[in-house]
Amino acid sequence: MRSIAMAGLMLAAVAGASHAAKIPPQRLVEVVDLSTPSISPDGRLVAFRAEQASVDRNTYDSAWYIQEMDGSAPPRRVGDGGVPLRDSAGGSFPATAVWSPDGRFIFYRAMLDGRVDVWRAAADGSGAQPVTLDPADVREFSLVDGGRTLRYAVGATRAEVVRAEEAEYDNGIHIDETVPVGANLFRSSYVGGRLATQRYIGIWFARGPLLGDLPDRWREIDLETGERRELPPVNSAGEQDPRKTDPSLLPLTVFEAKDERSGRTAVLLRTDGGDRARRTTLTRLSVLPASKGGGEITCKAEACTGKSISSVQWRPDGQALLFTVTDHDAGEAQSIFLWNIGTGAVRPVVAAQGFLNGGRTRSSTCGMSATTLACVAAEAANPPRLEAVDIATGKRRVLYAPNAALDADLEEAISSRLVTWTDAEGRKFDGQLFVGRSGAAGPRPLFINYYRCNGFLRGGMGDEWPLASLAEAGISTLCIDSPPPVKDAVVRFDTALGAVRSAIDLLATEGLVDRERVGMGGLSFGSEVTLWVAMRSGLLAAASVTSPNCTPTYYLLNQIKGDMFRTGLRAIWGLGSPKETPERWKQLSPVYALDSIDIPILFQMPEEEYLYGMDYIAPLMLTGRADLYVFPDEPHRKFQPRHMLAAYERNLDWFRFWLQGIEDPDDDKAAQYARWGAMRDQD
Repeated sequence: MRSIAMAGLMLAAVAGASHAAKIPPQRLVEVVDLSTPSISPDGRLVAFRAEQASVDRNTYDSAWYIQEMDGSAPPRRVGDGGVPLRDSAGGSFPATAVWSPDGRFIFYRAMLDGRVDVWRAAADGSGAQPVTLDPADVREFSLVDGGRTLRYAVGATRAEVVRAEEAEYDNGIHIDETVPVGANLFRSSYVGGRLATQRYIGIWFARGPLLGDLPDRWREIDLETGERRELPPVNSAGEQDPRKTDPSLLPLTVFEAKDERSGRTAVLLRTDGGDRARRTTLTRLSVLPASKGGGEITCKAEACTGKSISSVQWRPDGQALLFTVTDHDAGEAQSIFLWNIGTGAVRPVVAAQGFLNGGRTRSSTCGMSATTLACVAAEAANPPRLEAVDIATGKRRVLYAPNAALDADLEEAISSRLVTWTDAEGRKFDGQLFVGRSGAAGPRPLFINYYRCNGFLRGGMGDEWPLASLAEAGISTLCIDSPPPVKDAVVRFDTALGAVRSAIDLLATEGLVDRERVGMGGLSFGSEVTLWVAMRSGLLAAASVTSPNCTPTYYLLNQIKGDMFRTGLRAIWGLGSPKETPERWKQLSPVYALDSIDIPILFQMPEEEYLYGMDYIAPLMLTGRADLYVFPDEPHRKFQPRHMLAAYERNLDWFRFWLQGIEDPDDDKAAQYARWGAMRDQD
């Protein structure tokens, strides 16, 4: 480590320690995201939600807007979006608005004042009110009876959940297969906008609130009279699909959409049959009949055969489908096609260089009228904006660009391009490369993020590493899009190592990067890959990870989950218990490869997961090879704005220190540089 750091210090003498940044990390944290546009029945208006982090208040501002589809006026705010609802990994759920048939109102779920209700907002901006006002949080809803009735589902009441949490606190928490051992047991993380007790619900490590596994209770409200009705329980007879609970089985259905008029259902099915050994992103598109008497219709055109179709939606007339193809060999670029079900003809509608859908999620859909789409567009170096797309011509128009100033500054500060290459085994890869426009010519340090490179790459997968800020500071950044994972973990990791090695070779040969100053970071699978590269190669000078690897402690704390955990462990990593498969554990776990890790590693872990990695993190810390930060009340992905900014800024400092020899003169950071300096200077 010393020789690498000393080389960086010599460079720092040339580069200097000051850096006036156009793209400081806070601007990447506070990007405005847009979610799931929905077009009014007459096609004139589009509703969407805007969501933006506020570091100063450590919260999110979200609001619903409505805008004319012709772009003749800016969007008008019609209602508060409330606290963004999140999945158990920390990702924000897409927010969807449902229009009343007359186009006068939109209905949407929102958490406000500690409760999740269905709200109704007037399209003219005259006001919004809660409709359900239920003692339980609303899980889902729909308009029925021509828009006269609101039907919604709830679980346990909020009071019941609080009483159950407090009863556990008073009486002791019984540990069983549903309890997330290793995290705080009482009100451990933010669920629905408040600190709540969690339980494992569903597949693998998915979590939900206490009593969250209670079945839906359905209710109706007559929107004209206000009359409320309790509906009978939904008949759930029959065996449960094991693919919904067994992590060794991949789901066969990727996406489905029902046409309410005809009753037909468009379905995307995996072409690998759910077999992990043959795992692929390729899908088969077909339409299922409304009744058993009809026949299945499969799309056989070239545009929908052997492609990664990520979403499907019905055209209003029910005679055609629009489907989105995500090209994993072209930087996750998306194209939309129209399939005439009657004739079988398929034609392209529009092709984009990045995402063109309903938001940050690959499978989210655009809003659609008979003639026009309303989509959220975003490319690797271009933040989200709302666009209208003519279905007949493919012509695109920007309706709303809340991140226009950031977009302009990104264009001035960095260059970006898609890079494609092949490794020594003939495997093809692609990635998005960011290079700062200023600074001296010649090879630069490189930071690599490996996993998924979707849409606007603010912080890579997991939003941990400010890619544009690093590039502007003189450290080029490369986000490598991983191929579909194969069943064998060693093959997965070696494939990633081949991708990293060949990418460095390519960029070094082109004179763009200095192969002696390469850093790497990743979330989840990306964390596993980063440590694998650190253990199995001499490619890296420094690393930063945020998720744990498999360790004996990971097994110890999670084995109580029972068969689901053991089945998933074998399916995903080929591991039994440490006693059953000791050689496999030695092959995969960093616990058994500590001597091979000779680079500094920054661990910025969520509180729910950091204990799983202490088998190897603690020894690395004690020998001056690691620095550890743990973020309270965070799940798999950090989402609190101040935590995100802290992770961004520390990662920027970390790689500038190790790859460039540069220290921020801020007195508040003196302690971190003292630690890092001690790591650098040790023998």
